[in-house]
Amino acid sequence: MLFMITQVHTPETCPKDEGGADVLIDKGFHGVTVKGRWGAWSQHTVWYLVEADSADAIQKFLDPGMKRCHAHVVPVAAQPLTRPAAAPRRSVARR
Repeated sequence: MLFMITQVHTPETCPKDEGGADVLIDKGFHGVTVKGRWGAWSQHTVWYLVEADSADAIQKFLDPGMKRCHAHVVPVAAQPLTRPAAAPRRSVARR
C-alpha cells in the first residue's frame, strides 16, 4: 500500500549540519520502500512517498526522527478507487 508521509521539524531541531533529512528515517529498514522524496527545506518539511505493508513498518522507518519532528501519514493511491455502479433508486409515491 502507498503512503504519503509529511515530516516537519523546527529550525532548532533541523538536521542540516548532522547528515540532513537522511538522519530522520531508517533508510535501511526492510518493509518500507521509498518511491520518492521531496523537501521544502526553508519550511523544514520533507515528504516521502513510500510503499509499506503495515503501520508497524512505517513506525520503524520513522523512529530515528521521533524526538526531532512530527509526521503525518496518509494512505494514497495512484488511481481513484473503483466502486461498483450504484443501484437505481426506487421512487416512492407521495400522497
